[in-house]
Amino acid sequence: MSSQAPPGSSAYAELAELAGRLIHEIKNHLSTLSINLQLLGEDFNDPQNPKERRAKQRIEKLQRECQRLADLSNDFLRFARVGELELAPCSLQEVLDELIDFFSPTAAQANVVIRAFLPAELPRVALDRQMFKQALLNLFLNAQQAMPEGGELTLQAESRDGAVILRLIDTGIGMKPEVMSEIFKPFFSTRPGGSGLGLPTTKRILEAHGGSISVASEPGRGTMFTIQLPAAPQGQDN
Repeated sequence: MSSQAPPGSSAYAELAELAGRLIHEIKNHLSTLSINLQLLGEDFNDPQNPKERRAKQRIEKLQRECQRLADLSNDFLRFARVGELELAPCSLQEVLDELIDFFSPTAAQANVVIRAFLPAELPRVALDRQMFKQALLNLFLNAQQAMPEGGELTLQAESRDGAVILRLIDTGIGMKPEVMSEIFKPFFSTRPGGSGLGLPTTKRILEAHGGSISVASEPGRGTMFTIQLPAAPQGQDN
């Protein structure tokens, strides 16, 4: 097992630590606020007049906002803390099988069919297994959201010039060029309530693995994300 850190990791680690402390403090205050709203809401469980009904609605709105801020805080922590990875040679087939098995109930509920076409002779890749699965999960969720009426998510892989290339292709609504150029920028989102950190986090994780990600899309014809990862050195295959 080996570790890998992104360039400039020392300065980045210090910034991530400061950001982590700030978010931790914010989450503590949010937790206190949420508990008090919950207690206050219990006083209006059975509103008796229009004034109490309005108060109940306002409390519920504040509770939703607290949850949204908590979710945003968690997303930001994941983005900020993509630092040193614990890498070990892995079978991409095994990792994808695990993720597909985990995501299949969600996909089925959204009428999304997942198809995987992975050659058996793919070389192993050096991965931080959990971080890599988080990166792919963000792409799976992005594909699902792009197919509100259902569709297909196809996974294809190949080995080329010492690298493993993985493509994720959906049959969703696609993206305009001006949207496609922004999707890896933090806090950019076309989804109401979205944090805009899922795809930037995916990009950071893949780059920390020494890899890259690119996107091709066309409105009405779907989207393809292409991931490139260095194959593990032959002496590390086992």
